[in-house]
Amino acid sequence: MVTQMFRASQGWFVRLSLTVVLSPLAFGETSQWDRFRGPNGSGVSLDPSPAPTTWSPEANIRWKIDLPGPGSSSPIIVGDKVFVTCWSGYGTAESGSAGMSELKRHLICVDRDSGKTIWDKSVPAVLPEDNYQGMFAEHGYASHTPTSDGERVYAFFGKTGVIAFDMNGNEVWRKEVGDGLDDRRWGSSSSPVVYKDKLFVTASAESRSLIALDTKTGKEKWKQPADGFRSTWGTPILVKVDDQRTDLVIGVPYELWGFDTETGELRWFYPNLETDSFCSSVVADDSAIYAVEGRSGGSIAIKIGGKDDVSKTNVLWAGRDRGRIATPVIFQDRLYFFSGGIANCIDAKTGKQVYQARLHKSLADMPSPDAVPVGGNEPGGGDRGDYRRRGGGGGPGGGQDYASPIVAGGMIYYQGRSGEVYVVQPGDELKQIAINRVSADTDEDFSATPAAASGKLFIRSSKRLYCIGN
Repeated sequence: MVTQMFRASQGWFVRLSLTVVLSPLAFGETSQWDRFRGPNGSGVSLDPSPAPTTWSPEANIRWKIDLPGPGSSSPIIVGDKVFVTCWSGYGTAESGSAGMSELKRHLICVDRDSGKTIWDKSVPAVLPEDNYQGMFAEHGYASHTPTSDGERVYAFFGKTGVIAFDMNGNEVWRKEVGDGLDDRRWGSSSSPVVYKDKLFVTASAESRSLIALDTKTGKEKWKQPADGFRSTWGTPILVKVDDQRTDLVIGVPYELWGFDTETGELRWFYPNLETDSFCSSVVADDSAIYAVEGRSGGSIAIKIGGKDDVSKTNVLWAGRDRGRIATPVIFQDRLYFFSGGIANCIDAKTGKQVYQARLHKSLADMPSPDAVPVGGNEPGGGDRGDYRRRGGGGGPGGGQDYASPIVAGGMIYYQGRSGEVYVVQPGDELKQIAINRVSADTDEDFSATPAAASGKLFIRSSKRLYCIGN
């Protein structure tokens, strides 16, 4: 159904070999984390350095800095610099009753080792913007994670457009990509992606389009409008099929789409997802693309490649897993995702459940074994089994956690919105190693996905940016 709208508008390292090829900075520096969820959006750090597994406000915090305003975008790391966006002037506790005319976006550059702010570039908002109310107030005006090719940093500021800065903070070019409003007034959050000489921007709310811009000039190379982009908040990934073909893949309501990176043409689609919105991003290994979407969306594994409708040719397995907002992470042929305080692990090759168990608020609450998986589904259907608790304890409960899990130093890190970071060891059962906080401030909102580089973790909240290191 959505494809018809599209057509009408036309008139560790082995598994991540794909990622190494697609990430232009990965060859020279494995400590880069240059886009949303790191190398090709995988959420898996290529740096083998062990990251801290325990910290507290008093221990293993290398540095922390106050930010000029809130934001839900994630930090990125390029060489010895950390970049993060936020907003100020309107819709914040500090701005009080100030009007929308005071709204500014910021791109901030921080020294990775010392935490010193190198530069802070503020950009007045193009008005009118979304009103700061309702669900929009859940994430605000800085939800798109910036990206970089090592020469420039690209920030997507919604209706204010896409702005390219050089590494010294000088504006290189600016390009508007639409001024539309999301139907639900939830704004937009899909982050830009760099590939070769193109910057891909999913302007879902702004113009219901996928746009390719020239990284050097900002000139539009191609644009694909489609009503199917409405209610899309995930970020696309690059999937290498062979030496001549790389697809740009994104999940949209009811479907998955794969585009030609050179022309923007729709190469393939999968039309059978029962979800009227797509909040998470897809992930991939060297053989398949995986999606776990929330609400009533379900899960799917699609063999890479294919043409046109791949529902009868490329489906490896399908399930009814639900992941809410967060994007899953694939590691050692396992797909890990978290939702409502529940940790889920499924076999990436078969779609079969490995375990489903509740995260714990403290290590003292952890019985052993933690949970007994019950039920499960065969590839192609069936509900996932529930979990049965043994002993006491408790989990973080439900709620809309926004951050996605990542893997660093062989460990899985998952951040809850209230600030707890759960450290989980990959394996056949849930092994929760630690639960950590960077702050005792209960007013901080932690909606951004952490970044990992050089054995350190970088966490941003609505108030601060933190560096965690042994």
